[in-house]
Order: sequence, then structure tokens, then C-alpha cells
Amino acid sequence: MEIMSRILTIANQKGGVGKTTTAVNLGASLAAAEHRTLVVDIDPQGNAGSALGVTRDQVEESVYEVLLDGRPLREVVRRTELKFLDLVPASKHLVGAELELAAADRREYRLKEAVDDIASEYEYVIVDCPPSLGLLTVNGLVAAEGVIVPLQCEYFALEGLADILRTIDLVRAGANPHLSVEGILLTMYAQNNLANQVAEDIRKHFSDRVFETIIPRNVRLSECTSHGKPILLYDVASKGCQSYLEFARELLRRDGAERRVER
Repeated sequence: MEIMSRILTIANQKGGVGKTTTAVNLGASLAAAEHRTLVVDIDPQGNAGSALGVTRDQVEESVYEVLLDGRPLREVVRRTELKFLDLVPASKHLVGAELELAAADRREYRLKEAVDDIASEYEYVIVDCPPSLGLLTVNGLVAAEGVIVPLQCEYFALEGLADILRTIDLVRAGANPHLSVEGILLTMYAQNNLANQVAEDIRKHFSDRVFETIIPRNVRLSECTSHGKPILLYDVASKGCQSYLEFARELLRRDGAERRVER
């Protein structure tokens, strides 16, 4: 049975919009539906690893060795508590990777070449990017076929949206002509007039590029990361968990997942 992989990057240069929360909990939700999923953490903060029980400062073999030394990605893959979810962690060495990559050959293709080598083993590969538009994020965009842009429901978050969309256009015009915007995911939604107005404005301007699912503000989503667990292993009944499970279902419906496995 040949698996046709779907490679998605979670990107937004603004911090605090839910990138890592989305990468980890979307990955866990897909894994809960028995879709083999790999989360690749290319954020030097290493928060995706922490949220899955892997502390950055204790990681010796990571995505850093993949990007800088050409180490095969499968050699740094770690298992998680979920049977169908694996992780490629970041390490503290990734902090200097931007500078080291600047002088490297094929610097923007390093992650793509590594992911392509292992992608057939997974149905979904989800890349968690840092909150910047540097070489690490560019690597994430070049490796992917689709980008999910988490967007906090406040006006300041809108200011950065044009920047990430412009960067996606530049990558599409150069290193990755097949890159597309998978969708904008509204996050940290609060039941108030401001959030409602921002959500309405985004849907008006981007229409079908906005996911129907909205991720609410939820204290359980914040708590679960400190316990090194995705939300569905921490509080499956919480609104945060149910929202990410619904987001995974929406993504699967869009993909027509049952048609992506060819016999």
C-alpha cells in the first residue's frame, strides 16, 4: 500500500498566534484518527517538542543535524505517546542555524530534501515554523505543498497577515511553485464584539481561504503544554480539544483522505 503524503507547514511571522498549539494538536488529532503523522519542529524554541514531552535542552539529535549536517530525517525521529504520531524535535543548537544556513549550498532546500526522503512513510507531515520570516521558515515553506496560517482574532494580528502571504507568493514564484495557502485558521477566539468583527472581516476578504473551524481561547490548551501532552491526552472533553478534533475532520474532508491511499 503506497501512502501519498500531505506536507503542511504552520507559519505566521507573528508570535503568540497559536502556531505550535496548532501543529501539535492538529498532528495529535490526525493521529487519533489513525493517520500516520509526523510533526517536524524547526522553531529554535523547541516548543512543539516540549508539548509532546521532549524537552529541547535534553535533545542531542535533532532537526539541526538534518539541516546542517545532512543527517537523514528518519534517524532523528522520536515516538510519542500516540501510536500514529512521531516527532522530529528541535534542539538548542538550532538557535544559530539561521546564520549557519546563510552560507550553505541549497540552503532553502535542506528541509525539503530531508522530508521528501521520508514522506512516503507518513500520511501527514506537519512543520512548525518559528515566528519569523528567516531561512528556517523559508525551508518550511519550500518543503510544503500547503500552508496553514493561524491568526489570532484581534486587529494587531491582521497587520502581519499581509507579510506572510507576500512571503508565500515570493516562495511560490521561486523555489516552490506548487505551494498554496491551505487556509487561515482563526485562533484564540473570545466571545466578544472585537473578535466577532475581526472574524467577519477576515471571512469577507479571504472567503473560502478561511477554515470554518474556529479555535477558542481555552485555558486547558495552555495547561496541557506544561504537562508535555497534546490536549486530547490531557482533557479530551475540553472545548479546545473538541475544536482541534473538528479542525482535523475539516482538513480530512477537504483532502478527501480516503482517496489518498492507493492500493
